[in-house]
Amino acid sequence: MHQYQDLIKVFNKCFLQAYNTQLLKGDSEPIYLPANQNVPYNTVYFAYGYFASALHECSHWLIAGAERRKLVDFGYWYEPDGRTPAQQALFLRVEVKPQALEWVLATASRFHFRISLDNLQGAAISDEHFKQAVYNQVKMYCEQGLPKRAELFRRALCEFYNTCPYLEINHFDYAIL
Repeated sequence: MHQYQDLIKVFNKCFLQAYNTQLLKGDSEPIYLPANQNVPYNTVYFAYGYFASALHECSHWLIAGAERRKLVDFGYWYEPDGRTPAQQALFLRVEVKPQALEWVLATASRFHFRISLDNLQGAAISDEHFKQAVYNQVKMYCEQGLPKRAELFRRALCEFYNTCPYLEINHFDYAIL
């Protein structure tokens, strides 16, 4: 059974001291809040205690550069569920890398990854192109390696969940998407 508390423990062990950043269970909407005069830590909040939400929000933080990590929610816009086809296409373009990294982290955690279009009430849009783009990004991560913080976290998850420490494309099956 996957407990979000375990993910918090692993993340905070990796990043609380070195990056002044903590992972915490939030409420309905995930959000990243940089440290400020009232809160001395950067905080990645994930929704409702969902393990998948925690992995996804960690992925956004792990990809964000130093300047983006100074901004609330990394400076990204977010259109809620019910996006138009044009809004959804833009949303999916910026979600390829985070979802690919989420899949890598889920695999390291022995957790089933599900691709997310995050638009249940919006206009119907084919997801095959997005699935292929996410898979291609995973292949690129396997060939070129992960960003430094992402690799540190992936290896810590591999150690915690006793999974294979090697990042290889044969660990990822396109058919599950």
